[in-house]
Amino acid sequence: MKKIEFIIRAAVIGAVYASLTYLLKPISYGPIQVRVSEALTLLPLLDSSSVLGLFAGCMIANILGGLGPWDIYGGSLITLIAAYLTGKMPNEYLGAIWPIILNAFGVSYYLSFLYNMPYWITVLYIAAGEAIAVIFLGIPLIRFIKRSVLNKYFKK
Repeated sequence: MKKIEFIIRAAVIGAVYASLTYLLKPISYGPIQVRVSEALTLLPLLDSSSVLGLFAGCMIANILGGLGPWDIYGGSLITLIAAYLTGKMPNEYLGAIWPIILNAFGVSYYLSFLYNMPYWITVLYIAAGEAIAVIFLGIPLIRFIKRSVLNKYFKK
C-alpha cells in the first residue's frame, strides 16, 4: 500500500507540474521565463515522492514545450538533481538554492545556443525567473502547506 501511495503522490505532483507549465506556456519556455511550476521544486522538503513526480512532470512539460532533446532530457535531469538535493536541505531557504543555481547554469547552457544568446545573459534571465518562482511562490507555498491541513498528505 505504501508503494501505491508513493506512486499516486508522485503522479499527482507530476501532473500538477506539467499542467501548470503548459497552461502558462507563454511564460514557461524560452530564455526569458518564469516557470511558475518551479514553485513546486521545494516539495521534496516535505515529500520524497515529489522528487520523481517533479522529474516526470518536467519531462512531460518539456516534451510539450517543443525544444527537443536538450530540454526533454537535460532540463528534466537538472530538475531531478535539484529536487533530490533540495530534499536533503534542512529548510526551504537553503532548499531554494538548488533549483535556482542548477537551472540558471544548466538550462542556460543549452538555451543560450538554441536561442543564439550569450551564455551569461541567459544565466541571469533564467536565475531571475527561477528565483521569482522558487523564492516568491515556492517558499510561501511550502510555509502554507506546513501550517495547513494539507501537511498530512505529504510524507518525507
